[in-house]
Amino acid sequence: MLINCVAYEDGAKLADIEVEDISDYVARPNCFVWVALSDPVPEELAALQEEFGLHELAVEDASHGHQRPKVEEYGNSLFVVMHLVEPVMTRGKVEEDFNVGEVDVFVGRNYVVSVRSRSKAGFLGVRERCEREPELLRNGSGFVLYALMDAVVDRYFPVIDSLEVELESIEKQIFDQGGAPRESIKHLYELKQRAMVLKHAVAPLLEGAGKLHGGRVPQICAGSQEYFRDVVDHLTRMNASIESIRDTISTAIHVNLSMVTISDGEVTKRLAAWASIFAVCTAFAGIWGMNFEAMPELKWRYGYLMALGLIVGTCGFLYWRFRKAGWL
Repeated sequence: MLINCVAYEDGAKLADIEVEDISDYVARPNCFVWVALSDPVPEELAALQEEFGLHELAVEDASHGHQRPKVEEYGNSLFVVMHLVEPVMTRGKVEEDFNVGEVDVFVGRNYVVSVRSRSKAGFLGVRERCEREPELLRNGSGFVLYALMDAVVDRYFPVIDSLEVELESIEKQIFDQGGAPRESIKHLYELKQRAMVLKHAVAPLLEGAGKLHGGRVPQICAGSQEYFRDVVDHLTRMNASIESIRDTISTAIHVNLSMVTISDGEVTKRLAAWASIFAVCTAFAGIWGMNFEAMPELKWRYGYLMALGLIVGTCGFLYWRFRKAGWL
């Protein structure tokens, strides 16, 4: 579906145009056309491929989707793939899952084509931002690529914040004696999976964005290198934060398992202590329960009271010792 098709010249908006009129505008020396699509059909991509001369391999990647984030050069043009990581909302409530959309950007000297797939979050705010800064928009399609990339990267920050807040909540539950260890481990693994989804979006994009500000920079991005450096800085911080989250999750899992082991050990000690106490009772009862004739205490008038007193006294002593040792 076509969202926008706008022509710009010298940093100013000329007009909203039809796809059929694109060739008339791209022929102008200081003009470029910005086309935005959402979940396009093959016919729409084919029409733009004909208008702009898009590389067939890049068009094939955009048609199939589910690509790894990357920045590829095709002659004098660029093809950029970025992931859109969005929390899933159900009846106004955030679910413990991510929807991973995709935005593919074709960039040439006189055109920008952004193709958004599997995502409801648009980029109208990016267009408005660019139009408010005509002095920067004069840098052409390279600045538009930066604005799109910066918008995608900025959307990762709230996701990272939500992961950190959830991790802190789970860490508190681990040391809550009333918490369920199995549930905590389940939540930690789910959190780790979501962190990996974000990792797969950030790390490859960091590698690709590094090509746009250092070394041999594509001519399209030559006037916007410092802006791409800012994007790389953000991605580097995010990548470090994700690694920290993953390390903390691993540590939390080990701590949780250790807490379970300690708890099981405490239960085992209590059971062993009570088993020892009852074993003494059983031993005394077994001895005096033997039916031998020559057991003088059995015929003693106070033998029963003596046996009970001995059993109670021994059990009481053992209980005191176990209690002192912390087993009970």
